[in-house]
Amino acid sequence: MTRATHRSAEEIGRTEAGPRPLPPLGEPRVGAPPAGVDTVLPNGLRVIAVRHGQVPMVEMRLRIPFAGEAKEHPAQAEVLAETLLTGTARRDRVKMDTDLAAVGGDLHAVVDPERLSIAGDALASGLDALLDVLADALTGATYADDEVNAERARLVERIGVARSQPRVIAREELQRHRYGDHPYVREVPQAEDVAEVTPEQVRALHSAAVLPRGSVLVLVGDIDPDAVIGEVERALAGWKSEDSAREMPALPLVTGGDVRLVHRPGAVQSQLRFSAQALARTDERYPALQIANLVFGGYFSSRLVENIREDKGYTYGAHSSFEFTKGNGTLLVDADTASEVTAAALLETRYELARMALVPPSESEVESARQYAIGGLLTSTASQSGLASTLSALAAAGLDQNWLTAHAERLRDVTVEQVAEAAKLFAPSEFTGIVVGDADKLADELRLLGGVELP
Repeated sequence: MTRATHRSAEEIGRTEAGPRPLPPLGEPRVGAPPAGVDTVLPNGLRVIAVRHGQVPMVEMRLRIPFAGEAKEHPAQAEVLAETLLTGTARRDRVKMDTDLAAVGGDLHAVVDPERLSIAGDALASGLDALLDVLADALTGATYADDEVNAERARLVERIGVARSQPRVIAREELQRHRYGDHPYVREVPQAEDVAEVTPEQVRALHSAAVLPRGSVLVLVGDIDPDAVIGEVERALAGWKSEDSAREMPALPLVTGGDVRLVHRPGAVQSQLRFSAQALARTDERYPALQIANLVFGGYFSSRLVENIREDKGYTYGAHSSFEFTKGNGTLLVDADTASEVTAAALLETRYELARMALVPPSESEVESARQYAIGGLLTSTASQSGLASTLSALAAAGLDQNWLTAHAERLRDVTVEQVAEAAKLFAPSEFTGIVVGDADKLADELRLLGGVELP
């Protein structure tokens, strides 16, 4: 009996003529868009209901614009989000959890400088119960003293830990560098401000800012969209106000300039964060810029990753992405490196930015990025939760399901020439940013490199 010899994956993939060629990528399948309704209720709440019936569940996303310019607003908003679902006049915390659990449901709230977000899900047959608990919280949250005091204490501890994390420090420094004292900068409140928040302040903030007019509710699942609109209107009939939810003031444009070194004594790693002004999703050039971003650093096969991760080994991960606010878009580039290669990583990142602007993406680069973008769009919206989150984000930009349905075709129509034009936005002169690290280790090399503001 002849014993079979083991062949490696590389050997299996080779022939006498060389490596086996990969088959060409096929065209992604595009089905009919799911049925949906997009309307505004008498109380000013925009409701988007979409049937997506693979499983008998429903996903819910409620977005309430929640901006505030007062110094104490971020701390009060954070405590409100933590305690919104801890009890009402009709239900204590246990009763809320029990009623949701009876329909396989869940609700949770988070807040940032732009919005208060309440997300949840339930069995489709339990949508009425999910809406009832949601309406109860929106109109009857009590913010009991003991609940507020307990959650506030936990928040103070968590914020203290978060503010010691390099990524949190880098994000805050980048925000401040880009936007100065704009309210958008205050993503993580100060622990001492949170410690001073009172239950009375949280109740007052709820009354003044948790408002339906200007807010968006998205429901996606095994539902009848037309019937659901009536259910929502009945359930939320008591949630009303003549005032509108508070939109964040427009952000200033990001302008290129020097990178600022932020001293973090004793750090063995550095955080590199760069940003440039980009385009809003509504801009007709956005599909080309989306593909250009993928070529530069938006996925694993990108130029930036190939350079500073695969070739040089300066970082475990590098990435470029978009950040969208209403009517605005920015480019973000990030990488974490060891202190001894920070200057080299900054140099190579600048090189790749310049190469992107001066050496346009090739046809093969564009095609690979195009297929990735279309595939990512389809897979990200294939699940109920993915579609609900996407529709909620698009609604904040004033877009709807029609934009989403047509976007795959827009990506297919982008030409290599359009991507080359969009790639000019990656010129190094368009970018600014920060480097967080130990200045005692970094300053000399960064001074030689130039374009760095030293502490």
